[in-house]
This record gives sequence, C-alpha cells and structure tokens, in this order.
Amino acid sequence: MRWKLKSRVVDLTETGMIAGILNVTPDSFSDGGKFINVSQAVQHAIGMLQDGAEIIDIGGESTRPGSLPVSADEEIKRVVPVIQALREASNCLISIDTSKAEVARQAIEAGADIVNDVSGLTQDVNMPRVCAETGVGVIVMHRQGTPDTMQVNPEYQDVVREIRKFFEERYRTLTRLGVNPQSLCFDPGIGFGKTLEHNLELLHRLSGLIVNNRPIMLGVSRKSMIGAILGLEDAQSRDAGTAALTATGRMAGAQIHRVHEIRANYEAMRMAEAVLNIGE
Repeated sequence: MRWKLKSRVVDLTETGMIAGILNVTPDSFSDGGKFINVSQAVQHAIGMLQDGAEIIDIGGESTRPGSLPVSADEEIKRVVPVIQALREASNCLISIDTSKAEVARQAIEAGADIVNDVSGLTQDVNMPRVCAETGVGVIVMHRQGTPDTMQVNPEYQDVVREIRKFFEERYRTLTRLGVNPQSLCFDPGIGFGKTLEHNLELLHRLSGLIVNNRPIMLGVSRKSMIGAILGLEDAQSRDAGTAALTATGRMAGAQIHRVHEIRANYEAMRMAEAVLNIGE
C-alpha cells in the first residue's frame, strides 16, 4: 500500500506512521493555547519527531464539539508562520488540518505535504481543485454535522456501512475532479457526530471501511470516549487508553495514527506491527 504525497511516496504495506498533533489555537480541547508562539510550536514539533512522529499535523481552527469557526485570514495567520519555520528546521512531512481551500493553498506554498480536511472536502468547493493541482496527500474525514451541532443526537442505521458509502462516494467524486487516487487516505472521524456506541462499532469493524486499498487514519487521541470508558475527566490523563486504541487500531487495519503523546503510541504501533508481520 503506497500513499502519494506532495514531496514523496510512502510505503505503508508493513509499517504505519504516527502523526503528531500541533494545534496553534487558543481553544482546542486538550492543548489549546500552549503552542501559539511560533518558536514554542516548532520546538514541540521537533520533540514529537524525535519521539517517533513522521507527520506533524498543524491546525489553526478548533474542531472540538461546540467550537465555532474562525476566518480564513485568522487561520492563515496562525498556521503559515509555523509551517514556514518548521519547514526551515526539518524535512519532515507536514499536514495542514483545514477545511478552507485558501488556507490549504497558502499552507502548501509554505511547505505542507498533506491536507487533512475534517469535512471530507465537502465544505469548500475549491478544496478538491487545490489538492489536485498541488499533488498533496489528502485525508478525507467523515463528519456528521458541524462542530457546533455534531454531538446533538447523531443517528445512523448502520454506522460502518454509511461511512463506507461516504468514502466510496468521495473516492469517485474526488478522483473525477482530478485528485490522484493514490493520494487519498480516509479517516472515520471518531467522535465527530458519533455516540460512544458508534465509535466502538467503528473501531470493532475498522477493516470494513477500507476502500480501494487506500490507507486509514485513526484519530482517537485523548477523546471523550476514552474518558467515558475509563472514568477520566482530564484529557491529558487519557494517553494510556489512546495507546491501547492505537495498538488495536493498527491490528484492525489503520496505518496512520494521529496523536498528542508520541512515544507511547509509536511503541504501541510498532509492537502491533511485530505481531501483524510475523512470518511474512
């Protein structure tokens, strides 16, 4: 399984990747306000790379439940200086977490290799064209509703079947619009318009979401489902639960794991791969 990005092609056949979360926002649920300063953000990114991350996923707009949107200009002001500084400091893979085409375009010009769109490239009609023309990797996430409404009584008849149909439609539409099919990666959007039961069902049947042999990214880090199961209110106390889901998710077919705490998740992923690849 190969994933084509702007600057390179990565082989995910046997070895997955850790994407380190870098939120340059004042209000993200776990680390909001911690890395607004450019030098602090880059220092944190370098630390994540040293701990095993291969992708740094940079976001300038919170998408936590109940969050409100910010303007493209504000988002650009937050993310572009960090991307430029990180690109000067490292040849790592950089992902821009945005649903706005103009933010994506300027982030790519600054050095981003991947666009991670929580709307699945449905929010901004220009996003597919930007991704197609620049040749970036594209992470297509499923979300029911918008951040301010998505956790208000989400409903599905069959959550796995419906999200797989969404991925199939996105694959057809985006490739027709010029996005390289080898550039696509899909994310089921754990916690984005799903109940605890929906999230667990998706994790249990993760292999059923694989479409056209494209990779799956899993974003479960420190999420409320872990807190609900383990009785942990503080988001930063959920890292052990996150690592457990990284290991089981890797065994179930997810290749890319987007997390806050790198080392434990990197080790959990590598141990799962040792089991997966035995005898191959």
